[in-house]
Amino acid sequence: MQKLAEICIRRPVFATNIILALVVVGAASYFRLGVDRFPSVDLPTVSVRTVLPGASPEEVETQVSQRIEEAVNTIEGIYELRSISGPGTSIVIVTFNLERDIDAAAQDVRDRVATVLRDLPRDAEPPIISKFNNDLSPVMTIALSADRPLRELTELADKIVKRQLERSEGVGEVRVVGGLERAINIWIDAHRLAAYQIPITAVREAIVRQNADIPGGNVTAGPREQTLRTMGRITDPKRFDDLVIATINGMPIRVRDIGWAEDGTKEQRSFARLNGLPTVTL
Repeated sequence: MQKLAEICIRRPVFATNIILALVVVGAASYFRLGVDRFPSVDLPTVSVRTVLPGASPEEVETQVSQRIEEAVNTIEGIYELRSISGPGTSIVIVTFNLERDIDAAAQDVRDRVATVLRDLPRDAEPPIISKFNNDLSPVMTIALSADRPLRELTELADKIVKRQLERSEGVGEVRVVGGLERAINIWIDAHRLAAYQIPITAVREAIVRQNADIPGGNVTAGPREQTLRTMGRITDPKRFDDLVIATINGMPIRVRDIGWAEDGTKEQRSFARLNGLPTVTL
């Protein structure tokens, strides 16, 4: 400090220039500081979201959440492990220590979850594994409106518009909200079903079994090998009425004997409106 004071006394002009330079650089740096409402902070948190349609929170907890927790709880560097089980949805949240690399942690979670996929219920959708990021808020919302049925507009948004947007540079994710998704609904007459004494579970299992593509193995002919597959998935909704549900006294009971098939829509779980009219948003 004494040497610095001596330089400032003997060379006041030099000292003044140094101070002015520091002030100018500091002022310029202040106005160039990056300011963001949601700063880009990659928190060491990974979530595993699994959908089990129609399941109660208790079933989701025991059949999905607990099995995923048991698979990931031995990963190195876990700070906190918690889960949220709701109707048809399981969310397992894994928080790691700050020094843990988030990309490596996410890969470890993927590897551990992959080991329990066969233990999850057959109806469970593939788990979605994602890193928590403060920047994952939508930056653009697009509403589609056209003079056509809402179901047709939904298919247009999902199969054309969404796919084109996902191919755009810098787009991380595109979600479709609202609309009506196509579904083949099988309506069962409870009185007819009771008359034949067929359980509803047997109806479901028969439809699933007969509406599936079945692997047929491989055929080797010399140096060539071909894969066989039985194409059993139904493409015409009217053919569902001909599916055999059960056989009673040698007589086949078909879907049309206890109900009917309808080319309809799924139950609407989200809604979007534009100028007071139902629409689809992305």
